[in-house]
Amino acid sequence: MTALLELDEVRLAGPHGDRLNAVTLKLQNGERIALLGRSGAGKSSLIGVFNGSLLPAAGRVLFQGASLASLSRRQRARIGTLWQDLRLIEELSIGQNVNAGALGRRRLPWALANLLFRVDAEASRSCLRQAGLEESLLADAGLDRSVGQLSGGQRQRVALARLFRQQPDLMLADEPLASLDPAIASEVLERLLTSALDGTLRSGAQAVVVSLHRPELIDRFDRVLGLRAGRLVIDAPAKAVSAADLRDLYAP
Repeated sequence: MTALLELDEVRLAGPHGDRLNAVTLKLQNGERIALLGRSGAGKSSLIGVFNGSLLPAAGRVLFQGASLASLSRRQRARIGTLWQDLRLIEELSIGQNVNAGALGRRRLPWALANLLFRVDAEASRSCLRQAGLEESLLADAGLDRSVGQLSGGQRQRVALARLFRQQPDLMLADEPLASLDPAIASEVLERLLTSALDGTLRSGAQAVVVSLHRPELIDRFDRVLGLRAGRLVIDAPAKAVSAADLRDLYAP
């Protein structure tokens, strides 16, 4: 079976040494993967290689058997990312930001219409509900509200809804829980994992990779990848990762 995403001896150079060193792995459909490691271990770099925003100095990156670097914009849109800084456009409305997730599948006239009018409102509402945004913001007036007026938790949900709107085959999340209180963080993670893989968003299985600073949450995942100084030192089922493994991973 062709892997959804495959890295073969990937090396990513950095100003003070390699950010990733000889990373080899395969991601399969249906997997929920936790990506762990200390700050600076290379987690964000690996997410960047997964989605093609960072090009390795050596090695191969294949998406469904094809070189990731050779794919078209539309094909790359099958990989979606929830960025740590969210990357919402402050000047645009909630609905416009959510619809930005669909740009990879749309043509220029639709993109222009999204900037000028309220388009595909029901599709935006559906994704916002899946992300858990409160109903008071799902009316037309709410969809037209600027994201600059939202709280941190609300903004996180809009970014999550944009990812759902994209309908990617591979969903990536770079520290999505870092700025949230524990209760909201737990709910956001649950919505990310269940909406991705339960068929809510589209037919067929998807893979989800979530970069975390909270190893106590790995019981919600199938598999754990652990990075230390740019090297992959853990690649195992979540149930097989011991407390000792985690201590070694986070040791100074």
